Amino acid sequence: MTAEIRFGTDGWRAVIAEDYTFDNVRICAQALAAYLAEAAQPEPSVVVGYDTRFASEDFAAATAEVLGANGIRTYLSTTAIPTPVVSHAVANLKASAGVVITASHNPARWNGFKIKGPDGSSAPVDVIAAVEARIASLTQRGTDIAGAISRQPLEELIGSGVVQWYDATTPYCNAVSRLVDLDALKKMSGAVVIDSMFGAGSGFFAGLIGEGTLRVDEINGERNPAFPGIRPEPIGPNLERLCRHVPEAGAMMGIATDGDADRVGIVDEHGVFLNQHQVFALLCYYLLQV
Repeated sequence: MTAEIRFGTDGWRAVIAEDYTFDNVRICAQALAAYLAEAAQPEPSVVVGYDTRFASEDFAAATAEVLGANGIRTYLSTTAIPTPVVSHAVANLKASAGVVITASHNPARWNGFKIKGPDGSSAPVDVIAAVEARIASLTQRGTDIAGAISRQPLEELIGSGVVQWYDATTPYCNAVSRLVDLDALKKMSGAVVIDSMFGAGSGFFAGLIGEGTLRVDEINGERNPAFPGIRPEPIGPNLERLCRHVPEAGAMMGIATDGDADRVGIVDEHGVFLNQHQVFALLCYYLLQV
């Protein structure tokens, strides 16, 4: 039937086709729907996004089918998007929760189910515990579990308006433009190299700052769920191509994002990887001195 579904630091992750199956994803969605229905929230709503892993869009659709069948208004992303974009959409739409189909920086054969709270951050421990309790209740039903999961075809739910396609990218980029002086970045001379690691961050830097004199070179920007030659975690051992490409391109720096683009790795102009502590130290120094 199913192995025990437990949520870790930021969601539940498992190996695709072993424990990460459509049945188990639907169990997670039903448990979340039950929690939201019992949390005394009027007209609960959920934003559902996904990354570029194998069949992530199909697992997202399965999630929306269950949430929608439970009467929960669901905003289903039109494309693969970074986890921060989902977080922003949850807060921007004043949704009750968010779901991201992603295994973050795990190897290619993994996928996962992240839950976001109404402020867009990772769901609090008490919420995760409540969802896990409902998952356990469902899995204890054995062969009767199918009858406990509400499900309706996605086309019907979209037709009725309970589920709607949602482009979360535009509002997110608009919000970033209010926080960061993008025009100043676009007017810089030189180049930056972006390593999207075949993940959900592909195209975002070019879209935000790539229309001026600053040249944005992107590598590993195509979708490839196999993450060939790398693990999509932006740390030194996984960034050999970026470290080579930055000095070859005469770029000022390199920026890498992980599978769901909520983690970042930085490479300097010499192709030397800077760890996160060094990056934060540089940011603090800039904030205090400049």
